[in-house]
Amino acid sequence: MTLSTDLERFAAAEPAPEPSPSHSARRPRGSRLAGIAVQTPFWVLTGGLAVIFLYPLIWTAVSSVAPRAGTGQTEGWGLGNYATLVDYQAGIWVYLGNSLLVSGLTVVLTLGTSLLGGYAFSRFEFPGKNLLFLSTLAILMVPYATLLIPLYVLLNIVGLSNSLVGVALVLTMFQLPLSTFLMRIGFDAVPRELDEAAKMDGCTTWSVLWKVLLPAVKPGLITVGLFAFLAAWNDFMAPLILITDSDRMTMPLAISNLRGQVQGVVDYGATEAGVVVLALPCILLFLLLQRHYVRGFMSGAFKG
Repeated sequence: MTLSTDLERFAAAEPAPEPSPSHSARRPRGSRLAGIAVQTPFWVLTGGLAVIFLYPLIWTAVSSVAPRAGTGQTEGWGLGNYATLVDYQAGIWVYLGNSLLVSGLTVVLTLGTSLLGGYAFSRFEFPGKNLLFLSTLAILMVPYATLLIPLYVLLNIVGLSNSLVGVALVLTMFQLPLSTFLMRIGFDAVPRELDEAAKMDGCTTWSVLWKVLLPAVKPGLITVGLFAFLAAWNDFMAPLILITDSDRMTMPLAISNLRGQVQGVVDYGATEAGVVVLALPCILLFLLLQRHYVRGFMSGAFKG
């Protein structure tokens, strides 16, 4: 047994033969009608759900460029609300940069820690392994908001209060339980024979991880990274508690402050423009990575 042989047998699989056109043409008319009757409720239901979930976003996008009294776009359709957003305090680019920094650090820290943690829980045996894993998952049962004040005190002690790095560390901590769980089931789905074959070929433990297992769990890594990015990009509570300098606000916090900037009057146009700006990176990332995202969720569904 060699590493290359096992990799080929694990990664390569012949696609199922597709039915020939002649076979499909010979299907009885009754069976085709029955198939349509079965599938129609499904498509109607999924289409209705898609409309329900997409309508608020579409309405927000249209309203952000529509004329409305008391906003930056009072006459005709245009981008006046986006101009208001760009000129708000330090500027939208500063807040987008802050959000990008926090999200990027959160993704990097979450991926690195969950990759090593999932690998350790999946491939090694050590005393207290299951207890440690359950303790990690137990963080999910602790309400998010209840830990922010103690974490603020801790960050203040170590000199990371009012810091974007401190916000990223807090968000990483809350992402680790689910991320470690997903990475563990991803590693569990990879046959251990690959590890054994790689070690017989002279690979060390680290070489097995980086050269053999890492490509196999790539869908899980993409899923974990996408989860971490979305959570950090859209988070409001942690920056609200941990950030006091207006120039270090993230985009959600800046949009919240923008809502009541003029004597408590809500600028709905600029707020809707901010929501659109916040949503665009999330939508683009999901569209680009949706294939890997689904594979990452299914990687632990079937083992072997």
